[in-house]
Amino acid sequence: MAQLFTGFALTLQALAMLWGAAALWFRLPWSTRWRRLVVGFWLLAALALLLLGLQGYRMALAGQLGLLAGLWLWWFRLRPTHDRPWADDVVHLATGEVDGNRLTLHHVRNFEWRTRDDASVRWETRDYELDRLDSVDMVVSSWGRPGVAHVMVSFGFEGEDFVVFSVEVRRLAGERFSEMGGFFRQYELAIVATDERDAIRLRSNVRGERVSLFRILMSRSTMRSLLLAYVDEANALAHKPRFYNTITANCTTLVYAMTRSIGAGLPLDYRLLVTGQLPAYAFKVGGLWPGHSLAELEARGRIDEQARRAHDAPDFSWRIRQEVPGWEGLGGDGRPNHEAAQESP
Repeated sequence: MAQLFTGFALTLQALAMLWGAAALWFRLPWSTRWRRLVVGFWLLAALALLLLGLQGYRMALAGQLGLLAGLWLWWFRLRPTHDRPWADDVVHLATGEVDGNRLTLHHVRNFEWRTRDDASVRWETRDYELDRLDSVDMVVSSWGRPGVAHVMVSFGFEGEDFVVFSVEVRRLAGERFSEMGGFFRQYELAIVATDERDAIRLRSNVRGERVSLFRILMSRSTMRSLLLAYVDEANALAHKPRFYNTITANCTTLVYAMTRSIGAGLPLDYRLLVTGQLPAYAFKVGGLWPGHSLAELEARGRIDEQARRAHDAPDFSWRIRQEVPGWEGLGGDGRPNHEAAQESP
């Protein structure tokens, strides 16, 4: 029994030291060369202490605990900040305020993307009439990694205006996203409001990703509550920065938390963590447009080809929705048949 306990303790210590190596690699603000040196020293020290522990030296355990205590002291003193050289597309965070029936959003991104790193930069202030809010769509973009996708929410105002909210990593200029880095406080969190052409065309037309759109079954009062929950969350984030986390603070878990905050009794499910499976979760809880199987919703909700064909068309948002369940009220000219298109509960 003693040997079993010792083996278990040494295994936990080894895993803790490996976690420490990853934390140092992803979070130290130094060059690759210096990070390699520090992580190499850390792993050598961890291996030496582990071997000493296997030989029964109690001081080895004290040495490991000392190293981990120093690491945790540094780790828990890390603080997110708004003051860094951000990439152009996340240099501003969305904020908003409500005056009666009017919502004003500041820093709405409306870029014209040429490549994934080059765009005509436009940040705008836009007004929306809340009593015209009549649709909510979930937009899911994937790029070939099993189970991994980015999820956005688009709010529609009588088919004439659409604004997309996207929970993203706040990258530095020239920095690429790493799912592993998202576990180790490498990025701050961003809530970005964008024009629909910006958010969708970036992913479908520029990055070549697979993009799907699902109309959400939701009452108008709940739509309004969800939109204002996004605004409140964005304002709070602009006031107090937070770290992005691949599991606990990402594009899915924050939406889930906001939906729960407005009274939706949504169950916990593993698919909340496997973002590519979120449509299946929404279908399971009855959140997608009724009268269709999940396979049909996924097949008819695929919009990346329509987005590439529409590209600069002024009625872009209607063109990409022409075959999507819940949007069958589109006229033959690509404009809405409002009576049919607005038959939402």
